Amino acid sequence: MNWRYRLSPIFFGFLLLAGSRAQTTQSLPQLPAPHPGLGLPAKQTLTYSVDWRVFPAGTVTFHQEADGDVQRITVTGDSIGAVNLIYRVSDRFQSSFNRRTGCSAEFSKQLIEGRRQVDSDLKFNYGQSKAILDEKNLVSGISKHQETAIPSCVTDLLSAIFYTATQPLQVGQSFQVPVFDAGKTILVTMKGEGKESIKMPSGTYQTVRVQPTADAGVVKNRGNIWLWYTDDERHVPVQMRARLFWGTITFQLTNLEQK
Repeated sequence: MNWRYRLSPIFFGFLLLAGSRAQTTQSLPQLPAPHPGLGLPAKQTLTYSVDWRVFPAGTVTFHQEADGDVQRITVTGDSIGAVNLIYRVSDRFQSSFNRRTGCSAEFSKQLIEGRRQVDSDLKFNYGQSKAILDEKNLVSGISKHQETAIPSCVTDLLSAIFYTATQPLQVGQSFQVPVFDAGKTILVTMKGEGKESIKMPSGTYQTVRVQPTADAGVVKNRGNIWLWYTDDERHVPVQMRARLFWGTITFQLTNLEQK
């Protein structure tokens, strides 16, 4: 059993939409601009418990902070309990995007997953229409530099969660987001599926359930992903879930602080 590929998605693998068809930069639609008054708090810290199947698997903390026209996001994720004994995960992510346009500026990560340790830094240079990746494996010492063509505006995997909160999220309606990951720009459709009242350790929330899918539909063959945002102007992501062939991962909000 390869625990690397089963447990490292505890934190963000379920959002990777791996295997989706990459789109050409010419065919991608424009990223819808954020709506004023929706999402994007000046400062906010969200803490989640993470369950894998029926087991407590980890904790994740998202911190958002506005810095002029830039929204900065910092995330820490750590495995706990039995999962930690099997395969330790201690990941750190940072990203930022423009509060007016939604376009990502940069995305970096520091991963400790079992024996694997990787640092990577991804910058989006829209003037040159390039995504520039610098990555180093801290165990092997191998470094990688990669430059990839991108359209005029993309979002990254982490920013996409909070960028989505800037849209109206109407049931039955959808919008498309060009997401850059692993050297590809993937067109993702975000659809408002329905409204739900969900009870969690942090309280009971009235929510809008959103399902992201790849435009080519490949994700349907690999699993299903849902995000629940509060049904108000804050659009706080209070729950996230991925149902994959090797089990279900669920994030549930345990604490929300405006600091």
